[in-house]
Order: sequence, then C-alpha cells, then structure tokens
Amino acid sequence: MSDSENRLYGADFMRASACFIVLFHHLAQRIDFRSELGSNPFAQVFNSVGGFGVAMFFVLSGFLLARPFWQALDAGRPLPSLRIYALRRAARIAPGFWLALTVTFILSVTVFGFALDAWLWLRYVAGLLLVSDWHWTTLFPVEINGPLWSIGFEVTSYVLLPLGFLALLGLARGRIAGWPARLAWLVVIAAALGGHWIFSNTVVVDPFRKGWNYGLQGGAKTWMPWFNPFAFFAMFAIGAWAGGIQTLLAHRRSFIFDLLAVAAIAAAGWMIWVSGLAGGGEFYGWLRVPHEFPTFQLLVASALAFAPSGRLVGRVLDNPPVAYLARISFGIYVWHYLVLELVRLYWVPELTQGTIADPAKFLVASLVIIAISMVIATLSYRWMEAPIMLWARRFEHAGRLSAPQPA
Repeated sequence: MSDSENRLYGADFMRASACFIVLFHHLAQRIDFRSELGSNPFAQVFNSVGGFGVAMFFVLSGFLLARPFWQALDAGRPLPSLRIYALRRAARIAPGFWLALTVTFILSVTVFGFALDAWLWLRYVAGLLLVSDWHWTTLFPVEINGPLWSIGFEVTSYVLLPLGFLALLGLARGRIAGWPARLAWLVVIAAALGGHWIFSNTVVVDPFRKGWNYGLQGGAKTWMPWFNPFAFFAMFAIGAWAGGIQTLLAHRRSFIFDLLAVAAIAAAGWMIWVSGLAGGGEFYGWLRVPHEFPTFQLLVASALAFAPSGRLVGRVLDNPPVAYLARISFGIYVWHYLVLELVRLYWVPELTQGTIADPAKFLVASLVIIAISMVIATLSYRWMEAPIMLWARRFEHAGRLSAPQPA
C-alpha cells in the first residue's frame, strides 16, 4: 500500500484534541464561576472535563503501540523486539518528561517557595524513576506542574502491554490470530479490571489532610485508590483492542467506516459536553474506574479503529495544522501548566484558581499562555525530542547489525 493508505488517519486529530481538552480545562479552572464569564457554557464544560482528555491519550497510546504486536501475531511471526520497543518508548517519553520535571522541581523551590524537604525529594526521584503512579504520596511528582502525574501511569501501561501479549501467546500456546485473538484480548482487559478491583479494595489512603484544599498531595488522596495503574491500563488495553481490530480492517476502504467514525466522535463529544454541563468530579464508571469507563473509552477506540478505513473523514480531520499540533502535543502537555503558573505569578494574579472574571483579560492571558506553550513545545520537539528519537533509531539499527548472525 502507499504511504497515504498506511497512515492511521484520525490519530493526529485525537491526539491534538486530547491535548487541548486538558489545556482548556486548566484555563477554565481559573474562572470565577459567579461571574458572567463563568456562566458561559463552554467555560462550564471545560472546567470539568480535563480527565476525558487524559483518557483519550491512554486509548490512543494503546491503539498505536499494540498494532505491531497484532501484526506479528496475525502473521505467525515472533513478537516485536522488546529491547527496541523499550528503547523507542524511552526515547519518546523520558527526555522531555525529565526536563519538564527537573525544571519544575527547581522552580517550585526557587521561585514558588516550596520547602525542599525529604517528601519533595522523594516525589521528584519517584518521577525520575517513572514509578510515581503507585502511591498517593508520589502521585504528583512535583508541585506546580500537576499534569505530570499521568506519565507514570503511561509508563506502567507500556510495561503491561507486551506482558499482555506474552500471556495471550502463552494461554494459546502460540497458536492464535485473527478475530479469536481479539476476543481473547478481552481477558487481558478483564485482568486489568481485576487488578484495579484488588488495588482499590486493599490500598488504604491516609485520611489526614485529604482534599484539594490541601494541595496536590491532598488531592492525590481523593483520587487514590481508584486512580491506579491497573485502571489506566484498562483504558490503554481498550485502545490496544481497537488497534487489533484496525489491523484486520486495514486493507478495506468504505464510506461506511467514515459514518461509523463520525458517529463515534460525535457520541464521544456529546458525552463530554453533557458531562461537563452536569459538572462533577472524575466521572467514575465501572468499578469506579475514572472518566466514564468503559463507554467513553470504547467510543474513542471505535473512532480510531474505523477512521483509517474510511475514504474521507480521517483525511479531513488530520489536516496539516492538526498534524502539527499533534506532533508537539507532548511538549504542550508537560509545559503548559508551568507556563500558566508563571503567568499568574508575574503578570495576571487573577489567574489564581477560580478568581478571574474579566473576559478580555482572560482571553488575552489564555492566548499568551497557549502561544508560549506552543513555542516551548516546538523548540522541545525540534531540538530535543526529534533528535533523540532519531538517535534511538540509529542505535537500534546498530544493535541489529552488531548482533551475531546465525551460522
């Protein structure tokens, strides 16, 4: 097939949408909802729905990363090299995350005045080691930059994904492919939910100073134990399931898939809108898995599975501006909240949580925050993320060349 036929149309749109849902959510949280600005329905919606953007990221990651495993499974080949898989994941996530984490850690002490105590060091080290997702104490690895909490969960999902495929192969004794393999993957999703149930029913969270009014660690106590690695892997695994379905549909093209993709996107958007207007916390679903699990995740997964096999909608959605925003979305995600806090500290003190009421000032400040975040993300991608990913590809290629050849 040609490059255009191989492209996973719709993925860029989903990535960019997820990123800006999170960004707009954090901006909307600064609005005084007793004011005229706060009565705007878009402000009300975005104030509540940032978690849906995070859920979209997890479904999308599972969808993209599982496809090589499904392709190998269907072809009867060995699973992809776990060394190369780990190298690529580390090259894509770790450098940008570590830089944002370290800069935030330094600024949290030197600029924002947080005490450099043992707890702050513990959280930072847990973030560096990518294991901050296993306990409420370290769930937010630094102060100020709250969105960094999700990276630990993402990395755990990276680890669990190949384990799921290895378990699938083991249970089937290596003889499974096609639709039977996709049905068997439901066992992996069920196992993730089982892990979530055990975690949420056995982990005890300290009730002392519990609540968002006590800062990020107090907020972490309201999220855990329901925010746990198994819950987010369940979302990730639904995306992986959609990746498996898409590989079976990859050679098919029909406007029917356009209609199915549009219907799934519209239903997901409607769910975000209705949930946002209703307000609420984390929109817990089955077994108190966050973000309307599994309905919302299945809608996102359906859009990802069907859009590449459509004839029109994916190509319209993944236009050049959207593709650009998707490319730099990781940088926007890890930097925008720190930018927001710096703008609040040095320029617009009304951006304190829930206090800004002037529409003009809010609009100007928001545009400045978005612009600065996009510039930083562009520089990060151009001068760090892309070069490191390119280096990693050369490194893995060199590893193949240096490997001993069979006699």
